[in-house]
Amino acid sequence: MRLFLCEKPSQGRDIAKVLGTTRRGDGCLIGTDSTVTWCIGHLLETAPPEAYGIQYKNWSLDQLPIIPEQWKVEVKPKTAAQFKVIKRLLSEAATVVIATDADREGEMIARELLELCKYRGPVQRLWLSALNETSIRKALSSLKSGQVTFPLYHSALARSRADWLIGMNLSRLFTLLGRRAGYDGVLSVGRVQTPTLRLVVDRDRAIASFVSVPYWEVEVHLSSMGQQFIASWLPPSSGRDESGRCLQQALARQAVQTLTDGKTATVLSLQTEHSREPPPLPFDLSTLQEVCSRKLRLGVQETLNIAQALYETHKATTYPRSDCRYLPASMFDEVPAVLDALLKTDPALQPAFEKLDRSLRSRAWNDAKVTAHHGIIPTTEPANLVRMSKQERNVYELIRSHYLVQFLPHHEFDRTQVELECGVERLTAVGKRILVQGWKGLLYENTEDDEPSQKSQVLPVLQQGTRCVVDDVELKSMRTTAPKPLTEGDLIKAMKNVAKLVNDPRLKQKLRDTTGIGTEATRAGIIKGLIDRGYLLKKKRALMASAAAHTLIEAVPAAIADPGMTAIWEQALDEIEAGRLTLDEFVAKQASWIAQLVEHCGALTLALPVETGPACPICNASMLRRKGKSGPFWSCSHYPDCKGTVPISKDVRRP
Repeated sequence: MRLFLCEKPSQGRDIAKVLGTTRRGDGCLIGTDSTVTWCIGHLLETAPPEAYGIQYKNWSLDQLPIIPEQWKVEVKPKTAAQFKVIKRLLSEAATVVIATDADREGEMIARELLELCKYRGPVQRLWLSALNETSIRKALSSLKSGQVTFPLYHSALARSRADWLIGMNLSRLFTLLGRRAGYDGVLSVGRVQTPTLRLVVDRDRAIASFVSVPYWEVEVHLSSMGQQFIASWLPPSSGRDESGRCLQQALARQAVQTLTDGKTATVLSLQTEHSREPPPLPFDLSTLQEVCSRKLRLGVQETLNIAQALYETHKATTYPRSDCRYLPASMFDEVPAVLDALLKTDPALQPAFEKLDRSLRSRAWNDAKVTAHHGIIPTTEPANLVRMSKQERNVYELIRSHYLVQFLPHHEFDRTQVELECGVERLTAVGKRILVQGWKGLLYENTEDDEPSQKSQVLPVLQQGTRCVVDDVELKSMRTTAPKPLTEGDLIKAMKNVAKLVNDPRLKQKLRDTTGIGTEATRAGIIKGLIDRGYLLKKKRALMASAAAHTLIEAVPAAIADPGMTAIWEQALDEIEAGRLTLDEFVAKQASWIAQLVEHCGALTLALPVETGPACPICNASMLRRKGKSGPFWSCSHYPDCKGTVPISKDVRRP
């Protein structure tokens, strides 16, 4: 019997339908020579510390670090019944086809089961990029050898064990140090979550330390041959800061007077640059989350859930947890099928389709830049828009648009910069003339804020020596503004592009091609976890770090909170996946490093925000809020020397 091991029941049903394996069994679907079963996500989890010794059940600094000699996994109680089904089926299987998600976590879900159940037969890998029937049939006809994807398993194991070593040891360490300081909460430390938190803390600090500075701009309204345009005054080098701003009001006022009295400005020079802007690439998950945060006001987890539904439920788009924005060259042959499916899905696209050049091969089709996955695009089969929610359709249309623009020309324009003089003052004006609208006729998508109107204005026909009339001069009083708080989309972008935040040039070079902090599949969960733990606070769309988060970042060793170091670890996982580093070597280095950190930090004294309450009825010292078996209560800050307590409901306040 050939056993297909899927990640989720819905995935199992899709594959079983194509195989003709439709007879219902206990936790599986049965066919003539094949059976399809599923895992319901992770059926197994890394065992907790107490599984390695009863001494680890209670948290104690004396028991740290906890370094397992032989790693253990446990069956999750909620899915124990399905585990028994899979264990029985594995004992009967002649061949196993791993059909979990096509990533390292999917590989780990299946391989851990094979290992625990001691399956030793042949293994093949079904590598799916979409769950529509055509894609499943194509993948079934080209099954991979299990050896090809086995390194993904070790990479996932390395990630899991490193997370366990850091999370279990350092969370216990800093929580216990916090209790010494009177802080009753759990201080959770994580390999990815802590440097992610650091990104928000750093932004908060930049906002808090920002000092607004006044500056002045002079806007000059000019005209030539009856056509108006706007120029900006250029302060002299002695009167401007590094950003070119004039910080002296008197200097700006003097310029206004000179320009007003001058009445005309003469063109000194013109420089025109021709630009060709290619269409944006198809989405990877991070870019999709970033754009959906900005355009649709969606949270990153919400975007991931929608993208997963478009893939699994609607079969409308390809695998969503992709870290790649390019497409294999072979997929260009599928263009007619994809476009036909899109038109059948939404006939209202017909006018737009008439502008498409189906033979156009954009930069998106590039085998050299395709990773284990490709960009998120529509599938080759029609979807049902009626079944989609409003938000699902909005995200689907974004994905669809980024595919369609691959068949439209570049956006072409001339950018002209003009320098003028009026007496002793210098002015500059910038204009843009669109030559070919191209893909922007279908999708206007700027990853940055829209251009200022002055940069997109159409200039009159000018040449050196042209005299322009000064119609109006306006003095503008401005102030520098603080950095904006991060949104979830901004944080995803920062996690992905962490190399930009690293100052060490050698580290920056190493990180240039890395995927950054976390992976496409985990970033949304990391942010959600920080919010759920109270480390990150949301005010509308803005993220801010809590007081405990600021204190934690100050307390933990710099390497733990350093985004660059975390990205280096992520690269090490890629090395394991490529077979250039072994699982045992990586885990041994992590264990040694954790042991050094525990030894170094064990004597630290933390200054944490604590909630103080009434005076102690025994010694009159302040009391701290603590948690007990029956709920919170006030406990003397001099405990254990003084064991005074007061129930929360019977506060005794200081007179």
